[in-house]
Amino acid sequence: MRKVIVNTTPIIALADIGYLNLLKELYGEILIPEAVLSEIISEPAHTLVKQSDWIKVKKAPVQSQKNSFSTRLHAGEIEVITLAQECSADLLILDDNMAKKTAKYLGLTVTGTMGVLLRAKREGHIEKMKPIVDRLIADGLFISPTVKEYVLSQVGEQ
Repeated sequence: MRKVIVNTTPIIALADIGYLNLLKELYGEILIPEAVLSEIISEPAHTLVKQSDWIKVKKAPVQSQKNSFSTRLHAGEIEVITLAQECSADLLILDDNMAKKTAKYLGLTVTGTMGVLLRAKREGHIEKMKPIVDRLIADGLFISPTVKEYVLSQVGEQ
């Protein structure tokens, strides 16, 4: 089974619009570090994560590894990256650009919420992507107009 580690924002964003289950459909089990669990305080995400049998919480990596990232990234992002290194993760799901750049620099494979939706659309888990993207934006997830236009063009939904 693939090791997929997910950060806070994709979980909250997908849970808030009723699509958290896409992560299960696409990846089976996902991993989150303890810092991500502690950052998920909003509902319905908090309850959904706590009740889930397919979201596994992993102990935080050694503190000395985390210190090297602490000036640029939040605790959840740091633990996602260090956990990914520690367990040789196959994929990280992050939305923060600095976290993505850091993970890629370290040789990790990264996608974001938009990448999850693209895969879900291509694999037939969702019928239309544009209404979901519009709901994410309306709910407060920042998606630049350029990124929105690009991802929708990838699935023929301009």
